[in-house]
Amino acid sequence: MTRHLLVIGAQRSGTTYLHALLDAHPQITMARPGRPEPKVFLSDDVVSRGAGWYRDTYFGHATGELLLGEKSTSYLECPAAADRAARVLGDDVEVVAVLRDPVARAVSNWRFSSDNGLETRPLETALRETLARPRGWDPAATSVSPYAYLERGRYVEYLEPWLERFPGSHLLLLQDLLDDDAAVGRLYAGLGVDASFRPPALGAPVNESSQPTPPVPADLVTELHEYFRDSDTELARRLGRALPWTPTPLPGVSHA
Repeated sequence: MTRHLLVIGAQRSGTTYLHALLDAHPQITMARPGRPEPKVFLSDDVVSRGAGWYRDTYFGHATGELLLGEKSTSYLECPAAADRAARVLGDDVEVVAVLRDPVARAVSNWRFSSDNGLETRPLETALRETLARPRGWDPAATSVSPYAYLERGRYVEYLEPWLERFPGSHLLLLQDLLDDDAAVGRLYAGLGVDASFRPPALGAPVNESSQPTPPVPADLVTELHEYFRDSDTELARRLGRALPWTPTPLPGVSHA
């Protein structure tokens, strides 16, 4: 029986690479077009078109694959999107989030916003000002804030509605997918498809700018890791393991 798969984020955490891993599998097909991202479950008006419209619009190319998937990274930041997805697709949905060192993610987010003409502040200025207070943005221009460099890396706060609605959601770490071939097999196995399959070379793992990124001062890196510390602690507790990006041990988390 065909089921649905949603890659919900996090932005700038390797979702393009994950999309390629999924689409390469012969038992999975991803939505077409993939760009712009479908973002169907951000809107009640779009959701009202129903499951038939959703499949016809994005999966007309499917040929009997077990999983029909889409990647829309804005879903992670829309609490209502989880309920909308369940309303249209039912409860038997594979939900996947891939997460990355939140400091590296913040830098990548700044680079993306800068490359797309949405940010003019230098990196250090943008990060320090974001620590002080969030910057406003125009929802008519982008579906989510292009300036949420730090807020967006407090992953557990955004994951909560999805984990509540889909408790079997898969939480992946980008570094695992890049460093451990077995992690790719575990991903496929968790989704119920052939775990022995390995895709051909997929190119660059993270969709980064080709331009050099300014360095982040060491004192600011320390401050940023402290900003993420309570969120990282809770994420590590949920995963039952230490996080590869935390510079110091987290309370109550085994580092064995």
